[in-house]
Amino acid sequence: MISIDTRGVPLDLLLEKEWLEVNGRGGYASSTLVHCHTRKYHGLMVVNLERPPGRYILVSKFEELLHHGEEEFCLSMHKYPLVYSPAGSTGLVEFVLDLHPRFTFRIGDGIVMEKEVLFIYGEDTLLVRYVLREAPGSLRFTVKPFIACRNIHELSKENRFLRTRTEAVPNGFMIAPYDDMPHLFLQTHTTSTFHPLPNWYRNFEYLRERDRGFSYHEDLFMPGIIECEMSQGSEVIIRASMREDPRSISRLWEQELSRRKWFAGSLAGDGGNDPQQRQHAISAGNFIVRDRNNRLSLIAGYHWFYEWGRDTVISVPGLMFSTGRVEEGVEILRNLVAQRKHGLIPNTVAEYDEAPGYNSVDASLWFFWAVQEYLKHTGDMSVVRDHFWPAMLDILHHYYHGTSGLMRVHENGLLDVGDESTQLTWMDARVHGIPVTPRHGCPVEINALWFNALSFVSELRREFGGELTFDLNDTTSRLKEAFIDHFWIPGGHYLADVWLPGPGTRDESVRPNQIFAVSLPCAVVDDPARAACIVKKVTDELLTPWGLRSLSPGDPRYRASYRGTPDERDSAYHQGTVWPWLLGHYGDALMKTALDNGAARKALSGILSGMERHMEEAGIGHISEIFSGDPPHEPCGCIAQAWSLAEILRLRALLER
Repeated sequence: MISIDTRGVPLDLLLEKEWLEVNGRGGYASSTLVHCHTRKYHGLMVVNLERPPGRYILVSKFEELLHHGEEEFCLSMHKYPLVYSPAGSTGLVEFVLDLHPRFTFRIGDGIVMEKEVLFIYGEDTLLVRYVLREAPGSLRFTVKPFIACRNIHELSKENRFLRTRTEAVPNGFMIAPYDDMPHLFLQTHTTSTFHPLPNWYRNFEYLRERDRGFSYHEDLFMPGIIECEMSQGSEVIIRASMREDPRSISRLWEQELSRRKWFAGSLAGDGGNDPQQRQHAISAGNFIVRDRNNRLSLIAGYHWFYEWGRDTVISVPGLMFSTGRVEEGVEILRNLVAQRKHGLIPNTVAEYDEAPGYNSVDASLWFFWAVQEYLKHTGDMSVVRDHFWPAMLDILHHYYHGTSGLMRVHENGLLDVGDESTQLTWMDARVHGIPVTPRHGCPVEINALWFNALSFVSELRREFGGELTFDLNDTTSRLKEAFIDHFWIPGGHYLADVWLPGPGTRDESVRPNQIFAVSLPCAVVDDPARAACIVKKVTDELLTPWGLRSLSPGDPRYRASYRGTPDERDSAYHQGTVWPWLLGHYGDALMKTALDNGAARKALSGILSGMERHMEEAGIGHISEIFSGDPPHEPCGCIAQAWSLAEILRLRALLER
C-alpha cells in the first residue's frame, strides 16, 4: 500500500504525481492526483476496442460537485488557458493506492468525501464510488461526465457529427455519440436523476503535451448532469459501460474487490501481510493483458506503449516469476515464441490490427535468458523440453544461417546484424528516418546474448539431444575468442560498443551494453579481472541512482536532459538518458565481480530504497521509463514501464536470496 498525504503539497507537485488503474484488456483509467489532466493520454474510461481497433478514451473525466446550502465544492480540477478551475484547492488530503486508487477530500465545514476508481477485470466496465464519510447534513451531489470518444493519440474538437441526444435508462442515461463508437451507458447504483444539458467545454489544456512539443488543447462534450442526494454514511457508485448491464452495481463492486483481495494475497506469498510485497505484485499485474485473440501478453508501458516482444521477454522474469505468477509467465512466453518468423520473435505488435513486426535481432536471444530465469526459479526441465526446446533449436538454426536477411554469422562466430539503414537493437531511436545511434555490424550485447544462447543450448543438448545444422561447440569457442579480440580495449579496460567487420573498426563509446557480457548466466567475459574492469567502468561513468546512462557524460554526443520537441527527445533517448531496466543486469554483474559482497549488497540496497521512494513521485506504484542523464535526473517518458519495474523486482529477489 502507498499512502500520500497531500495537505500542503504545492499544486505543481501534485500535477507531477499520476495514478493508474487497469482492466487487463489494455484499457485503463489515469490522471493526476487532483484529477487535472496534463496529458492527452489521461482519461477516466479508456478501452481497447476491436472496432474501430485501438485504445480509445470514451469518458475523459468527471467533474464532481458537492452543494451545501449556498456553498459549492469541486472535487476535480481543469486547466484552461491562463487559469485552473477551481482556482483554489479541491480539498484532497490523502491518496491511497492499494487494491485500487482511493482519494480522500476534506472540504468546507466538516465534509469528508472518499472517491474510489475500479475497473472490472477483463471487462470494459468502470466503477467510481463516492462515500460521504462526514457531513453536517444532507448534501446535493452532482456529476458532469465529459466525453471524448477518440483515440488516445489524438485530441477531440467541437464538431457537428457528435450526436448530442441522450436516452434515459434507470438512474442514468445512454448516449450513442458517433457512428463508429460504442454506445455509452452511465448509471448509478442508487436513486439519481439525469438532467440533459448538452454542451461543449472548450480548450482544456494538457501541459505535458505542450512540453513534449505536441498539440495540447482539447474540446470535450458534456451531455448532462447526474444528480442525487447524499447524507453522512451514504454512497454512490457510478458505472460506465458500453452495453446495458442488468447486474447489480454494488454487487459488482464487492465481487471485484473480493477477487483482488484474494488474488493479491495469493501472489504475495504470505497472505498479503507484507504491504510492500503486495503492492509490487499488484503493480506487476497492471502490465498483464489478454489481447483481442484472448492470448495472455504484456503491455510494455502506460500510457502509449502497446505490446513489444523485446520488452516482454525481458519483463517476464521480474514481473511474473519473481511475483509467483510462474504459469502465466510460461504462457506469455509460449504465446510470443509461437509467433516467431525465420527465428525472429516479433518486436512490436500493432495496437490497431495486432499485426507483428519483425525488426529486432535481440528479442529472440533474450528469450533464452528468460528460459534460464525460469529454470532458476523452478528447476523444471520438463516444461523447457516440452514447450521451449524446439523453438530454441529453431531460433539458433535461423540465426546461424541468416534466413531472416537481418543477420549473418562470420567465420569467427560473431553475429553481424543490419546495415546503415536499420535499427535492430534496443537502442533504436531515429530522427527523420536516420538512426541516432547506428549499431549495425557486431553490437556488443547482441554477441553476448548470442554466446549465452549457444552455451545454454549446449548444456541442454546433453539432456534433451536435438540436431543442429552447424557445429555448436566450435562456433561457441570461436565466438568467445573473437569477442575478446574485437571488443576488449586494453588501454581503457572496457568493451567497445560495436565492431564493424568491413573496415575492421569499432565504436569505442562507453555505453551500458557491455554489462551484459558479464551479467548473463553464460558470460562471454568470464575472466575475473576483465569482468571487474567492465563493471568498474560502468559504475564510474554510467551509474546513477535511477539506472545506467546510455552514454558516458564524457562523450561529446552526450545529452544531459530528455526534453524538448519529439526530435530533440529522440536525439537524447539513447545518448545519455538513464534507463532503470539496466539496473537488474548491473546488479547481476556487480554481485559476480564484487570482492566485498556486503558492500555490493549495501550499494544495491541503497538503489532499491531510492526506487521505492520514486514509486511515490511520478507514476504512483510504478517506475518511470527513463530519467534525464544529469541531476536531478527528472523522470521522463512513460510513467509506468514494464521492464523498469520487472528488473527492479528481479534485483530485489536477487538480494533476498
